[in-house]
Amino acid sequence: MGKTTNTKAPPEPSAKGKLVLVDVPKARWWKMPFKFLGWVALTGATAAVMGYGFVVWKYSDGLPSFPKPEEYRPPILSEVYTQDAVLAGEFYNERRKVVPYERIPKRLVQAFIAAEDADFFDHFGIDVFGTSRAVFKTVMKKVTGAGKVQGGSTLTQQTAKAVLISTEGYKESTAKTIKRKIREALLARRLESELTKEQILYLYLNNVYLGHHSYGVQSAAENYYRKDVKDLTLAEMALLAGLPQAPSAFSPFTQPEKARKRRQYVLGQMLQKGMITKVEHDEASKDEVSVFDVEDVFHEFAPYFTEEVRRDVVTRYGNPALLNDGLKIFTTMDSEKQRAAQDSVLWGLLAVDKRQGFRGTLGNLATEKERAAFLAKADKAMGTEVITPGRSYVALVSSLESNGASAEVLIGKQKARLPALGLRWARTLNAEQYYPNVLINSVKAALKENDLIIVRAVADVKGLTDDGETRNDAMAKDVATDLPLVRLEQEPELQSALASIDPQRQYLVAMVGGYDFDANEFNRAFQACRQPGSSFKPIVYATAFEKLEWTQGTVLVDSPIVYDDPENQNRWKPANYDEDFKGEVLVRTALVNSMNLPAIKTFIEIARKLGAKNEKVGIEAFADFIRTLGISNHADTNEDGVVDSPVNHNYSTALGSTCMFPLELVNVYATINRLGAKKPTYFVRKIEDRFGRTVEDHTAWDDPWASLQDRVAAGYARLDEPGEQVFSRETAFLVTDLMRGVVREGTGAAASRLGKPAAGKTGTTNDSFDAWFTAFTRDLVTTAWVGYDLNKHPLGRYETGGRAALPIWLAYMTRALQGRNQPEFDPPAGLDIVRRRVDKKTGKLANGKGTVDLWFKRGTEPEDSEPEAGAMGSEQFMMTP
Repeated sequence: MGKTTNTKAPPEPSAKGKLVLVDVPKARWWKMPFKFLGWVALTGATAAVMGYGFVVWKYSDGLPSFPKPEEYRPPILSEVYTQDAVLAGEFYNERRKVVPYERIPKRLVQAFIAAEDADFFDHFGIDVFGTSRAVFKTVMKKVTGAGKVQGGSTLTQQTAKAVLISTEGYKESTAKTIKRKIREALLARRLESELTKEQILYLYLNNVYLGHHSYGVQSAAENYYRKDVKDLTLAEMALLAGLPQAPSAFSPFTQPEKARKRRQYVLGQMLQKGMITKVEHDEASKDEVSVFDVEDVFHEFAPYFTEEVRRDVVTRYGNPALLNDGLKIFTTMDSEKQRAAQDSVLWGLLAVDKRQGFRGTLGNLATEKERAAFLAKADKAMGTEVITPGRSYVALVSSLESNGASAEVLIGKQKARLPALGLRWARTLNAEQYYPNVLINSVKAALKENDLIIVRAVADVKGLTDDGETRNDAMAKDVATDLPLVRLEQEPELQSALASIDPQRQYLVAMVGGYDFDANEFNRAFQACRQPGSSFKPIVYATAFEKLEWTQGTVLVDSPIVYDDPENQNRWKPANYDEDFKGEVLVRTALVNSMNLPAIKTFIEIARKLGAKNEKVGIEAFADFIRTLGISNHADTNEDGVVDSPVNHNYSTALGSTCMFPLELVNVYATINRLGAKKPTYFVRKIEDRFGRTVEDHTAWDDPWASLQDRVAAGYARLDEPGEQVFSRETAFLVTDLMRGVVREGTGAAASRLGKPAAGKTGTTNDSFDAWFTAFTRDLVTTAWVGYDLNKHPLGRYETGGRAALPIWLAYMTRALQGRNQPEFDPPAGLDIVRRRVDKKTGKLANGKGTVDLWFKRGTEPEDSEPEAGAMGSEQFMMTP
């Protein structure tokens, strides 16, 4: 038996002084590590709690409150619509449309969860390991300068980040800092504690940025696929769900292959997690990555009109409201009329510009190297496209026929033929030459080999010319058609504007402010103050009817006049356009034929009457009167703060020397059309806020595109808007009847080709710097202007309002009124007027030849009869001017 070790402790003295042996258990060494770990855990937990409390205390201060789903008001886009509900423009800081969670397809929700956060329904809002890793790597990046700053976010954290961005700004809320990650995590925990998972998904899917201005799934569905989100296919859903990680890197526009691979990853995740079947996975995988170009509705549809709407809304409501508050702005624009206006202006402008002559080629490529480089670039731009009628191209002249009958041109590697018939207009610039007399018949007169030119492809020989002046049947017969045909074009220097009003509804239904908005945003319809020329004369005669009690049969003397202006030390000797004098003429004859001298003499009489024989005072009184017509928007304020008169203080005012905006002029004609009632013209019909509540409403009671509720409400509102009667109804009708004569037989006779009753007036300024035609039917009042922004040279010696502007008006009105009958301008019931047949020369009552039927205000009609020819007293004497 071996030696036994004594395990008892030394004896301790007892209370009675005796020694007593006590057993002490032996310590178990293996318990020590557990005790240590317990201590560490307890201490660590305490430290963690304290650390978490410190973090919450330090970083939660100022955290934004997040909205309840029912209170969710993110920035959303504002939309501009035409009268007939066509989208015309969008304005936004973030292109977002909010859709209810119930409208978002379940498969799309699953696709985002599979791609971004597979454990979304199981975690408490934070990816602890991912966030910790991101924090650690951020610290290491700051300390060592090496490594990548990483993120690690759940869908909840991404939603929290979006909330921070919306309240604290993008820069602060996306900074790669520990503070930002901690604040994001804290806010994510709040989201998880106060919202359901579905509510978090609602916020996330309406906030997530998916590239190309798309915020939220609805915006992305529209941008990429032009669909509502509920109509997306599985492949389309998977592609969108793959974008949040890197919208630019996986863009289907710029990186289609990367987008396809990312889509496959999402589909694979969905299959792995049992969200879709293998058949669905395989079918979706076969789909091509095909998306639409992002629409730029603003620039593509009606930029001048929509920009004017934007300016107006910003002025009255502020830019933040337009960009963030989701306004729905319904304009008065009619989409079909607007297209007709834009097409007519473009067509007419190019025609007038060509009549000015050819300003030359784009250049000449003299070396083989230059030609090869250009053709390679052009061929790349063409791609697989073939030369298409109606399209414009930059072409290289490769050869000219020896007889000048045509030129062969290269568009990339494709050949085309430019016959001489397609460039007859291309004479050297000369404003003094009469266009039809100087047409060219050989391509050699305008081009040489290796020239760079602009051409437009045409379908056949008929497309080589725009009008009868350049058409030549003999040349057309000889045109070779072995190659695609093109005609010569050039970018116009000229500008044009058109404004069209529905006078009864008070709607601006169409408006064009220039040739190319992208090249120049200056809106000539609203902002270009130009001399209206003879378009102003109806206002002069209307004033004479109103203030002087003149009639259509008042006799004027068309004879020379000289006006000395001592203040400016000059002498003015006006003349008629044809430099002829007719002697005695009726007011009707003077306006129908746009005579200058009778208009000036009428204006002098008005000034004398209004100024009690003081012409200077009378001109100022005339200025006050026409302000009531709305011709004062451009008046300037002088140094004393007084608004200067917009009217020139001399007799040239009678000939339209006072500048006016096209919109002003068409408004005055609309007033005449309404029998003298001046009313506002609207280009914004109605505005609604994001909840569909009406902010303002100017709907006409008979607007066929408006809801019954809007029309009824508007009908009552318009009762408080009777307008201001600036002319008597009788005066307005008399002027309308005179302008009806202008279209029937005067300077605007070409407008009769409309085939509908119209009344209007041409306008041409000195040296043809401005050409106008303003006219109306019962339902539509339209003005067309043509001119240069800067008057470097006139339009051309023969470019009058009837030749340059009237064709634009006619082309527009023909389309705008297609299928709509227009009644004749018969006097409405209640007008106190009578009709008499008078002598064309004297204005006296007459029968037989040389007579005309005129309207008179009752009591002003002539009573004297014209003696029969040969009777005593029938001789006529000329009045001395």
